[in-house]
Amino acid sequence: MTIRIGWIGCGRHATWMLMPQLARSGFEIAAVCDRDAAAAQAAARQFGAKAVFSDFEEMIAAGGLDAIGMAVGPEVHYRATLAAIARGLPVFMEKPPAATAVQAEELMRASEAAKVPVTVGFMKRYSTGNRIAKNILEGGDFGPVLGIHGSYMTAPTYFAGEVDYTGFYLHHCVHYMDLIPWFAGADFADVQLRKNVCGKGKMLLHMNFACENGVIGNVVMGTVQSRGTPMEFVQVMGDHHRVEVENVINVAWHRNPPFKAEDPRALLDPGCDSLVWTPNFTAAANEDHKGYHALLTDVAAMIRGESDRAPVIRDGWLAMKRLERMIALIEA
Repeated sequence: MTIRIGWIGCGRHATWMLMPQLARSGFEIAAVCDRDAAAAQAAARQFGAKAVFSDFEEMIAAGGLDAIGMAVGPEVHYRATLAAIARGLPVFMEKPPAATAVQAEELMRASEAAKVPVTVGFMKRYSTGNRIAKNILEGGDFGPVLGIHGSYMTAPTYFAGEVDYTGFYLHHCVHYMDLIPWFAGADFADVQLRKNVCGKGKMLLHMNFACENGVIGNVVMGTVQSRGTPMEFVQVMGDHHRVEVENVINVAWHRNPPFKAEDPRALLDPGCDSLVWTPNFTAAANEDHKGYHALLTDVAAMIRGESDRAPVIRDGWLAMKRLERMIALIEA
């Protein structure tokens, strides 16, 4: 079943990252909506939408849709999702799901009461390297997760005008408020934080945590690195096992190999030596290593009632609660 989706928000992120993946994932873009008429018309031409709107409420009320998708600001995510739920239309929204955890909780309650699925764009779970790492953790050989280190940096490009870290928190940090507990398999219990602000809009955060299941770790985030360099690194530690994901695509699984220098017959043993993987970017394949295609495929399956794997609004609410806890420590 092809899902006729009405899309809200036709900016660069939507038209470059999300909308091109919709057709591959089981959707037909039937309508588009943007306050910028030129952007909406351009998206309609590019993706074959028959209807163009400047008001999302008009698009939702017009009918003829099976679902609503959106990549706009958190306040519009909140209002448009409530409008879609009221019409019984499933929703896919980019993160963040709302401006506050209270708003996200309201969306969650409305979704659960109406039995209308609302999914959230936590595509970091679907990035190729992170998916491989998660499969290793769940494969039976890794053993219990003991600790996690994550680093997810950006530049001070959020602050072209007045310095306001809200965008950094909502659009950047919220990703790891979902990803790290997902790897740990439990929510944060104890959280502590240190910050270093070296200039206007330039903040470095070190957050250490203990999870409810005993997993310990730390997350480094900040606005003091160039976006032209690799920005992400995740390390998951077990007993004589270590999985590392660099830049969401390079994966290494370190195990327990013997020393080799004094063994004249040493070789590489697939049973205990380190395994590494990196993608072949020269392959003639339309692979999406960021994870948008895999995410939207799961979203489509959830809308059709075939799967429940996609991140839902409850995940978004939990991420927003963790984020606001972190922000309170920053501002204390």
